[in-house]
Amino acid sequence: MKLITETIENVDFFTEAGDDGKESLFIEGVFLQAEQKNRNGRIYPLNILEKEVRRYNKEYIKENRAFGELGHPDGPSINLERVSHLITKLRKDGTNYLGKAKVLSSTPYGKIVEGLLGDGAKLGVSSRGMGSLEEMSDGTKMVKDDFLLSTAADIVADPSAPNAFVQGIMEGREWIWNNGGLKESNVADAKSKIDKYYNSKDSEERILSALNELFSKI
Repeated sequence: MKLITETIENVDFFTEAGDDGKESLFIEGVFLQAEQKNRNGRIYPLNILEKEVRRYNKEYIKENRAFGELGHPDGPSINLERVSHLITKLRKDGTNYLGKAKVLSSTPYGKIVEGLLGDGAKLGVSSRGMGSLEEMSDGTKMVKDDFLLSTAADIVADPSAPNAFVQGIMEGREWIWNNGGLKESNVADAKSKIDKYYNSKDSEERILSALNELFSKI
């Protein structure tokens, strides 16, 4: 499964008062899009996105654990130390999904978001998930039905363009589920082989073989 990220810049940041009268900073706008070919030539079929958003709403948003991070994380798992906001809503609007998220002033990265916006920075959101891609005859890459949404929105700086996919540091590598968590596959195995062969008589040949095996799976 590949790490897939999508950046959207047309979102709004605004303050809203809660029941206690305390104002909080929120993000609102299109977080996900289906049936549209993006600038990297990928398409989310609507039925696949619908199914995954239902799961994400049930298991994450309704349980108050739909977190997002500040910046482009290097993998699919959520790092609680970098959490900056909590996604509170995700609803269908045609082939788009409109989202809303509360910036968490209680976290260090949430405070950074508040400071950046206060200084006039332009920020956007980037969805992050995993899935397989099927390349069509015209070069379009269809996201397949094993797609899993890690977060509907990370907060990112200087998005390149509306609806444009970005290449994350780890995008394109293979990931697997391991005891309920997400682990990068193949890399750890290659490292183990390299460590084992490092001082062997034919170390160079064995290390090259391990690296070739790794790269053939990426």
